[in-house]
Parts: sequence; structure tokens; C-alpha cells
Amino acid sequence: MTVRVDHTVTSGTFSLDGQTFDVDNNVWVVGDDSECLVVDAPHDVDAILRAVGQRRVVAIVATHAHDDHVRVAPELSRATGAPVLLHPDDRVLWDLVHPDTAPDGELHDGATIEVAGTGLRVLHTPGHSPGACSLYAPQLGVVFTGDTLFAGGPGATGRSYSDFGTIIDSIRTRLLTLPPETVVHTGHGDSTSVAAEAPHLDEWIARGH
Repeated sequence: MTVRVDHTVTSGTFSLDGQTFDVDNNVWVVGDDSECLVVDAPHDVDAILRAVGQRRVVAIVATHAHDDHVRVAPELSRATGAPVLLHPDDRVLWDLVHPDTAPDGELHDGATIEVAGTGLRVLHTPGHSPGACSLYAPQLGVVFTGDTLFAGGPGATGRSYSDFGTIIDSIRTRLLTLPPETVVHTGHGDSTSVAAEAPHLDEWIARGH
């Protein structure tokens, strides 16, 4: 069966450092007609379950542990039986959201997660958060970057546990080195491509965000 990428958008809030903002989050579902993997579990478990349909969920991958990306992860795990996977360096942020529930497994740089005969390689891309990860699917020509790289530049680094120099290094060495035609599916907003973003790296460094 053909592997595809399904997409839905959920709305809610993001809170950190005593501030709260309204946000729309992308949810990406990778798989075929029988099984799939969910990238991020933000605000609305029912919307995610509709995108999944009757398929078996092999994993719920958290690109990072800000509350707008993991808020319904434990609930989605209970509904589907799938493990929640998170890089251990983001556990400090996870515990702010779910102090009584641990992730089910860990993401590690270079590991491959298999779904529907397709491998997604974990790329540790810190900066927006310490354990931020991207998922690269070379067979599909796509990378899921969470809040590390957007159309127009890097994710925000003005809050706790973030660092601009680190996110620039992650983007330069881990993401912009992917094939230029690679489609970039982001945590918020429109998708882009490596080719569209790579020429602007020096601009981002100069503006400092």
C-alpha cells in the first residue's frame, strides 16, 4: 500500500514562562491504510483520531515537549495503545505539562522509526528546546521539523531552555544539508522546502531570531 502524509490542524494555547498565547498546531500522520505514526499531539485528541481513522498507530512522536505539542499525548496513547516517544533532554519540559505521566520511550539521534515499510530517521535538532527532534523520511522526500525550522526562519528561542546559536547550528548542519527538494513539514503554518529556506541562513543570523 502507498505511504502517504495526512495533515490536520488543531487550535489551543501555548504557555511557558508565565505567558499564554493562542496557537494553531499542525499534526502530521504518516502511514498507509493499515498503520500510521502521529507527529505531535497538541490540543484535540478527537481531531487526531479522525485523521488516524481505523489505522493502528505504531507511535506518537513528540518533536519537543512544549505544552502545545504534547498536551493530549497521554490521552492519545490511551486511546490508541501507541507509545509516546520523546528525546530525554526535553523531559524537563514534559514534566511541566505531565508531572505524573512519563513518556513511554526515548528518541535518540540516528535512530530509525519504521511505519508502513518506510523509515523515519530521528535528527536531534536542539535550540528551540534541548531535546527538539526532526524526523526525516528519505523515501518520501520530507522532513518533519516541529518548531525548529519554519517557512521564513528558525523557531523561537526567547524562552526558557532555548538558545539561538544552538538552533542555527541545528538548522545549518542537520536540516539544510538534506537534499534541496526535501519538503519541510512544520509544527505551525505552511510547509516549505530546504531549497526555499537555505539561501536565507545568513539573514536569520544577522537579525538574531
